Amino acid sequence: MSDVIFPKMSEATDATGVLVTWFVESGDEVTTRTLVAEVAVDKVDAEIYPETAGTITLLVEEGAEVPQGSVLATVE
Repeated sequence: MSDVIFPKMSEATDATGVLVTWFVESGDEVTTRTLVAEVAVDKVDAEIYPETAGTITLLVEEGAEVPQGSVLATVE
């Protein structure tokens, strides 16, 4: 199992960001080339790809504000 993490995009230790959108649903099969989410911090957006292939389970809702470094989903 591996975690899909909100990347550190700011130097601030308490920085948060927003999960803008999911491009997959829980239970979908993903690969390392599957775009799974888009996140944003201030005026910077980033695309999120999983580190491993498998079945994804989403843990955070679209539009949620979360601390950078948070687990957004798991892949088994």
